[in-house]
Amino acid sequence: MAEHKAFEGVKVCDFTQGVAGPHCTMLLALHGADVLKIEPIDGDWGRQLGGLRGDHCAHSVAFNRAKRSIALDLKKPEGMAIAKQLAAQADVVAESFRPGVMDRLGIGYKTLSAANARLIYFCVSGFGQVGPYNKRPTVDSLIQAFSGMMVMNRTADGVPHRQGMIAVDVLTGLYGFQAVSAALMRQFRFGEGSYIDNSMMMATAAFQGAKLMEHVWSNGKPPPLYVPAGMFKTADGYIVVSSMRQHHFKALCQVLGRGEYAEDPRFATHDSRIANAAVINQALGSAFPTKTTAEWLKLLHAGGVFAERVNNYDDYMANEQVKAMGAVDWIDESGVGSLPVANIPGLPPAREDEAARHSPHIGENGREVLAGLGYAETQIEALLKDRVVRI
Repeated sequence: MAEHKAFEGVKVCDFTQGVAGPHCTMLLALHGADVLKIEPIDGDWGRQLGGLRGDHCAHSVAFNRAKRSIALDLKKPEGMAIAKQLAAQADVVAESFRPGVMDRLGIGYKTLSAANARLIYFCVSGFGQVGPYNKRPTVDSLIQAFSGMMVMNRTADGVPHRQGMIAVDVLTGLYGFQAVSAALMRQFRFGEGSYIDNSMMMATAAFQGAKLMEHVWSNGKPPPLYVPAGMFKTADGYIVVSSMRQHHFKALCQVLGRGEYAEDPRFATHDSRIANAAVINQALGSAFPTKTTAEWLKLLHAGGVFAERVNNYDDYMANEQVKAMGAVDWIDESGVGSLPVANIPGLPPAREDEAARHSPHIGENGREVLAGLGYAETQIEALLKDRVVRI
């Protein structure tokens, strides 16, 4: 484990809620930044996605690790005064309100950057800070629909299909992290501040950049990347094979007992295999159900063919390669219980990083934060009594 993390000493004032913004700021925290999550008295709405255990759900645990939390009522002057003090001290301010809200609260970019020219101000929204849709509310599935992702991910019968996870929020958080990381380097090297407008709409299009090009290139009818490739039913489950190169295709044909296909001129090139995909896929579809997945994997791997079992999450976590890499650790989150953490490449695993094993409860660090701002114990108790702060 490295002695230092890249963003040690960086103060982040995190007003974001949901998944996209919290994912970005969590990555900053895991890389050493002091990320203070400023959430409403009733908590970030992202704490209520799916099944609940106390004030956490799986998403709030997964995307808020290594942060601190203070819960403030920003509708009260005392709460707003605390938020302004915290924002004024930050190297990075992150927010996910609708455009214009932070300006009305008095902690928008123009106000804060006038006092701190080095400030990095990160905004995450559905459609961006300008344009006719900038105040339109949205969520992950709506952006999947809007961006073309559902059509790109359509099923074999042509029906558009939604990703079963919050994919847009997660990838938006990743793009946000890289943008803030680059801005921190500019801040460090040149003393410059930055204003970052990170929208789910643009992040999702960037993620699909090659598909947008392919759509235009093919007049809206993109071919398969190569054939054969895809999922096939076996005697006891499903298997995915991938044979882009000619020697892989020949090896697959031999394993399947269809050696004649390897010499068939209809399947001699990349383009001809795509043109005759239906014939190849029909042959694979009829062959794979004759053996179990394990039997096929042994034969295919021995023949040098790319293939893997279609796993569920239990299969993945129990897999010997996953265990050998230490890819998953288990954490005990207070009030929640034991949960798996998928370790992030380039970061210390959770088992070696105590901070990475905890996501704060609502307002958990409020008392220490207020004390750090100079509030006396009697003042803190008064704020608690008036529901300005929740601890």
